Amino acid sequence: MAGTAQPLATTDTALSPTRDDPRYGGILRLVGPGGVDHIDTASAYYATSAQILRALSRQLFAYPATDDLSAPELAFTPAPDLAAETPSVDNGGISPDRRTVTVRLREGVLWDTTPPREVTAHDVVRGFKRLPNPVAGAGALPYFTSTIVGFREYCEAYRAAFADAEITPAALAEFQHSHDIAGLRAVDDHTLVFRLVRPANDFLNILATGFATPAPVEYDAYLPDSMEFRRNTRSCAPYRLTHYADRGLEIRMERNPVWRKETDPIRNQYVEGIHITVASNVPVPEMERRMDAGEVDLAWSYTAVSWDRPKPGQEAAPRTYPGFALNPYIVFNLRSPNQGRATSNPKVRQAIAYAIDKVAIGEILDALDAPNEPLGSIIPRGSVGHRDDFDPYATPGQRGDRERARQLLVEAGYGDGLTLIAAVREIGIHRKVMDSVAANLAEIGIALEWRTFTQAEYYGSALSDPEAGRRGDWDIAEPGFTPDWFGNNGRVIVQPLFQTNDVPGTTNYGGYSNPRVDALIERALEEPDERRAEELWHEIDVLIMQDLPVVPILSFAAMTSRYYGKRVRNAVHVPQIEFFDITNLWLEPAR
Repeated sequence: MAGTAQPLATTDTALSPTRDDPRYGGILRLVGPGGVDHIDTASAYYATSAQILRALSRQLFAYPATDDLSAPELAFTPAPDLAAETPSVDNGGISPDRRTVTVRLREGVLWDTTPPREVTAHDVVRGFKRLPNPVAGAGALPYFTSTIVGFREYCEAYRAAFADAEITPAALAEFQHSHDIAGLRAVDDHTLVFRLVRPANDFLNILATGFATPAPVEYDAYLPDSMEFRRNTRSCAPYRLTHYADRGLEIRMERNPVWRKETDPIRNQYVEGIHITVASNVPVPEMERRMDAGEVDLAWSYTAVSWDRPKPGQEAAPRTYPGFALNPYIVFNLRSPNQGRATSNPKVRQAIAYAIDKVAIGEILDALDAPNEPLGSIIPRGSVGHRDDFDPYATPGQRGDRERARQLLVEAGYGDGLTLIAAVREIGIHRKVMDSVAANLAEIGIALEWRTFTQAEYYGSALSDPEAGRRGDWDIAEPGFTPDWFGNNGRVIVQPLFQTNDVPGTTNYGGYSNPRVDALIERALEEPDERRAEELWHEIDVLIMQDLPVVPILSFAAMTSRYYGKRVRNAVHVPQIEFFDITNLWLEPAR
């Protein structure tokens, strides 16, 4: 489990054309247990969703795909996407006090509407205004509320307006049209001006998240991310959604006829179509057989078929990885009324922290052939604020201390034991992880009642719905979280997961809220000195671990090796979505 780079296996490269000689055509076929939490970019915040939305949506800035993840300037720096250029003080895009950012849009980018219509700055503003909608809101709202002037007030007004009101598409659209975000203005069709609460040297990273996606006026007619919305999704990217069946079990995309390469420096349009089938129960050997036989091109959200040892006749290329995810971790539902509000008892949470054998879970995830190591705090290696020597609930050899855990459970008043509801993903490797946790907890007197969910349900509704938490639909769960960006990323774990955020779509799944943590986050964001800011992010880590709303388990490499079919060429990565860029793949003809 050493944190060292491992080789990425690839298929036989003898037939591969040079990067200057891509092939066009063919259908890219993805099969696996994936699924999207949302298609609507106002709420999509799950890696497999981002992997699909890479082909269907564009942002103001984006990360180019690269085969060299060791080069930060290539993998970590946002590049202009819908934006015509990177704003700077020299070109007038950033004011001298760094609190006003002007973004000029690229001309000629079209929606696939009838007739085609240009993407404008007003569409971008509409996209931002949709983020706090009460139906399927954004999971990372704190990025925006703490950065853009007036965004917090706009969100509060939005929530208040629909606290008791009927939610209809017309009512949502009326609110958005009649209320402005003070710090966001469309000067004309191709110019946006942002006013910032404070200088933010990671602002372009925020504008490269999927939430910074324009929305056409047609979206006013649908409830956010409803089935009707999904079947009427509009695209300004290389592909458009043409088939969405069985609640996402079958997804088809085809080339967007109005997309033009000269307006998109990030993506390509090599394959004719992309067909996705969600299949949860295909064994790993069978998936490999299908890829070897040419029946499947990519295993979607099937990291269990990753590997670092090529088969005979295959070549291994050097592989690197950019940083680590907090993956997995145990999150406690602090809203749960179950068992006398057991998960709200700090000693119950401490007992569970001491009970878990992190090494055993790392051994399970070793099947993914990616570096992982036990983690003692909420900020993983490779993110600002991490300290290798900080582990307040360390146990001998990281194998757990069940005797101490049992004593804490007695002190908590549960000497006779208790039963908790565990939310579990219906994927083999995650079931194995929860099996390991369940075995550890059984030793100290805690039984788990499982409630299983598909990947899409798990993130899209089960964990991100505060009302489900208040009902006690679950007590503990085992999610993972990859930083939204690497490099200058002090906020990327702490804000989404731990800043107060109790609205639908939240990634603060357990409902954790500590005013001291919220205040320290604001201080860290305001701190201009990088060293002092790093100290503040670590101070926040310390405070959160005292409260223990989650149990960190592993630092896990953000990119894993992935097995793919023999037709696939130009398999280059986008670390922020944990996958290949499907718009940059091309296919060899079947033989």
